[in-house]
Amino acid sequence: MLTTEAAMTLSFPNPARSYDESKRRVRFLGHDGMFEVRFFVAAEVLSSNLVERTAVSDDYLASFDALRPKILKAAQAAYKAKNAQSIMLDLENFK
Repeated sequence: MLTTEAAMTLSFPNPARSYDESKRRVRFLGHDGMFEVRFFVAAEVLSSNLVERTAVSDDYLASFDALRPKILKAAQAAYKAKNAQSIMLDLENFK
């Protein structure tokens, strides 16, 4: 008897991202086949190069763009572990 597992095909075809000031996080999307997966990156992850008291949304978005390869790698690992429709990435995901 042969069994086949569907391979996880998480991708990030849309480079759009947005900053949510009230929740202090950046939102971006991934796709697993036809399913949309919402990811959030805590502002504390992005603030290593920023002075948080004076940082504005553009600063967090620029930091996200600079860290994008690391963020996408962490997102893939978190999705593989959790396989949920919504995933929050915090400092623990980047250790």
